[in-house]
Amino acid sequence: MKVTIVIPNYNGKHFMEPCLSSLSEQTYKNFHILVVDNASSDGSIEYMEENYPDIELIKLQKNFGFSKAVNIGIQHSRTPYVILLNNDTTVDTRYVEEMVKAIEKSPKIFSVSSKMIQMYHPELIDSAGDLYTLLGWGVCRGCGRPVSNYQKYDEIFTACAGAAIYRRSVFDEIGYFDENHFAYLEDIDIGYRARIYGYYNMYCPTALVYHVGSGTSGSKYNSFKVKLAARNNLYLNYKNMPALQLVLNFIPLAIGYFVKYLFFCKIGFGKDYKEGFIEGLQTAKQQKKVKFQFKHLGNYLVIEIDLIKYTFDYIKDWFSRKLFKK
Repeated sequence: MKVTIVIPNYNGKHFMEPCLSSLSEQTYKNFHILVVDNASSDGSIEYMEENYPDIELIKLQKNFGFSKAVNIGIQHSRTPYVILLNNDTTVDTRYVEEMVKAIEKSPKIFSVSSKMIQMYHPELIDSAGDLYTLLGWGVCRGCGRPVSNYQKYDEIFTACAGAAIYRRSVFDEIGYFDENHFAYLEDIDIGYRARIYGYYNMYCPTALVYHVGSGTSGSKYNSFKVKLAARNNLYLNYKNMPALQLVLNFIPLAIGYFVKYLFFCKIGFGKDYKEGFIEGLQTAKQQKKVKFQFKHLGNYLVIEIDLIKYTFDYIKDWFSRKLFKK
């Protein structure tokens, strides 16, 4: 067995049948499915036990969030590769096959992100991997662009954990998903950490996934999500950037946080963003910071260059979308 597919679930009973049905039609069969349930109250567990008795199910006693749920799944697995898959997805018949081919191209690949397509607007991309910028903004690459774009297998900053494959052995070296995140930005955090250690993350355009989006949180923006993301954003930078890099990037990060605050004020979530940001400031030093090692200096330099590059790429894309309506 080469692959374990870990599906975290919280009150997603209505998503399970189409998701699992699409996995049953894979061209590649050498995988095991593991559902980790975060104490669902919608009958998910009973539904799984009655309709999918052959699928392994781990039942948690309370909702521990995405990070801990997938960590439990990863640690429980015994395969070389682990695919993390959101329950609100369906996958193309060649999805697993293409993901395995992609990660086996090099032992230095930590993760591979799939081409996620909007379930209800299949002409549009949902994600072609994640980028990160000097402004402290995670960028969902390609979101809203025509599905004909992003046809090249290439390097990204990090994989989107909603439908990505990971090399399990690397977790023993760099650590697992940060459970203090609970949810949101934990995938950028671990992909960032992997890059510090000299691994890289790729995007596979031939591994297709159809994604509802916000299937568990319920909406693109809500108080819970905005507050957690604001807090986790500070955690991400504090943990992964050495002191000198934090000083170097202080001004663009401050600008990024301020612009984000104004944006959320505009759409009615300014208070939530402020509360999350303040919580992040108050608790950042309690988080486990990546220990600086001189042997990783070259990796930090490459990361800094990429942060600059992705910032300009984002600005260029923003002008393209907003000003030229392309």
